[in-house]
Amino acid sequence: MSTSVPRDHLPVTVTHTHGERIGVEAGGTELMAYVYAPDPVAFEARKPYAHPLRTLAGSTVTGYRPNDHRWHKGLQMTASHLSGQNFWGGNCYVHGEGYLPRPELVGSMRHDGFDAFAVADDRLDFTERLTWVENGGEEWARERRGVALHSVDAASGTYAIDWSIELTNTRGEPLEFGSPTTHGREMAGYTGLQWRGPRDFTGGQVLSPAGPSTDEEMMGQPAGEHPWIAFVGEHDDVDAHSTLVFAHAPGNEESVHASHWFVRSEPIPSVAFSWAFFEEFVLPPGDSFSYRYRILVADGAWDAGGIERRLKAIPW
Repeated sequence: MSTSVPRDHLPVTVTHTHGERIGVEAGGTELMAYVYAPDPVAFEARKPYAHPLRTLAGSTVTGYRPNDHRWHKGLQMTASHLSGQNFWGGNCYVHGEGYLPRPELVGSMRHDGFDAFAVADDRLDFTERLTWVENGGEEWARERRGVALHSVDAASGTYAIDWSIELTNTRGEPLEFGSPTTHGREMAGYTGLQWRGPRDFTGGQVLSPAGPSTDEEMMGQPAGEHPWIAFVGEHDDVDAHSTLVFAHAPGNEESVHASHWFVRSEPIPSVAFSWAFFEEFVLPPGDSFSYRYRILVADGAWDAGGIERRLKAIPW
């Protein structure tokens, strides 16, 4: 049944190339491509990702396979240290030895199908089933992932992507979630849902609810005290800025483990909702955990006050 589009929202058009990708277009711009076809390179940790993400004006706000980290692909769910395996991709951090190529430790996330796929006039919602597979082929976890693109607002030049994860340990042994920091590298707690920005965002402005900040100030900050952070970048080629806002859903602080922010502006633009920055957590066999996140994609250079108002205007 068709529903009426709110007056301030643009309708969306969804194109699903089965077995490969989902494209979402509004106002003449493809805003998101969600790619779930298996990557060709196992060392980059095969898994679905969203790239490109574009603003309503058509500015690209994700990077793909940059030469410094080929395994960075737009917006993707990761786990950098999981019971000795690397579901992030690329080199593995080994304390005392640095980053080493250990292809035998790189896992993958297998797309198993969609449990739900709904397109309304003004939004896309889908629920995806995935299996986390360690390098030797053993199935370790079952994931139920929700992705929604909605609230495409021409007046403010914004739209929102909601991304949720429910992960269940199917291994038969405890799963230990960590990060490079839990394994000895200071202030490198990247893991979880990760965004890689385009190279022209290098050196961009970081914001928190308190206002302008820096990546050094926000690195490792608890999400319970800073429920969102933002990244403002200036584009090459066009005279334009774009802003991405990364927000935790209410209730995330009650999940399996407290989250912290991983954010870099230099030498690369990247943000991750880290669920194991400073301390590992263990997921017993058969147990599950869940988190919900929101990414607000906006044209222009926004300030903290404008971000707060826009986030409050989009209910969870």
